[in-house]
Amino acid sequence: MSKKTLVILAAGIGSRFGGGIKQLEPVDDGGHIIMDYSIHDAIQAGFNRIVFIIRRSIESDFRAVIGDRIESVCAPLGIQVAYAFQEMPAAAPHGREKPLGTGHAVLCCDGLIDSPFAVINADDYYGKNGFLAAADFLPSGGYGLVGYVLKNTLSDNGGVTRGICSVENGRLTGIAETKNIVKTHDGARADGEKVDMDALVSMNFWCCPQSFLDVLRQGFPRFLENMQDPLKDEYLLPVIADGMLKSSIPFTVLPTPDQWFGVTYKEDKPAVTASFRKLIDDGVYAADLYSDLK
Repeated sequence: MSKKTLVILAAGIGSRFGGGIKQLEPVDDGGHIIMDYSIHDAIQAGFNRIVFIIRRSIESDFRAVIGDRIESVCAPLGIQVAYAFQEMPAAAPHGREKPLGTGHAVLCCDGLIDSPFAVINADDYYGKNGFLAAADFLPSGGYGLVGYVLKNTLSDNGGVTRGICSVENGRLTGIAETKNIVKTHDGARADGEKVDMDALVSMNFWCCPQSFLDVLRQGFPRFLENMQDPLKDEYLLPVIADGMLKSSIPFTVLPTPDQWFGVTYKEDKPAVTASFRKLIDDGVYAADLYSDLK
């Protein structure tokens, strides 16, 4: 079986969530969190290494809530679990406190990845099809993005930011970051302008060859040198991908019809919990989540 690594971005605290570590909030009666479902689906799809990116300050809480459980699930299956810590590098601007972005987070995995890999957010539920598509694609050695239909990714409790994808012949040609997309009675709008509900959007589910770490390593010093706001600018995966597209490096779009769930706002949690309850009631998942992997 070919190696496939899942990298999980779990270093952030969601300010819009109203405080607390939203990635560690239970979403079902068994105490599972959203990450549990992503890891379950990834293992089922054929991923065989998990890398968590966290902040060192939350390590003990993280291990208690999910890390130790995942290690106990993965060990009998021969699946490796590793931790990377997103910390401020010595080259960071003086006075910088804000993390340096998702590109820097993945760069913190340097030395822990020896295969093609996928990157996901910790606090997003992606559905089974996205992981199957990613697992099938990774051995190709190319770059890919799992694309979600906008209408399947909106919150009932406020505006969201989505990267709206331009796609030609299955290839990504651009990503337009669009802020404050809100549901309306006749679809969706952003700053009063109508947005295509059927557009494909990025939910930060990337497929990368191992060599992408070289791209990040080479680009990071340039990012630091060219920062416009040294205290706020971030080294972000969508921006990095956009630069690669402009250099004619192709990205394949892997569309999925799955419904996205996520806790962007604290008010989202009851609906997310209800959604997982329905998935369990419908037999998509067992209440004892990992029982079908044993």
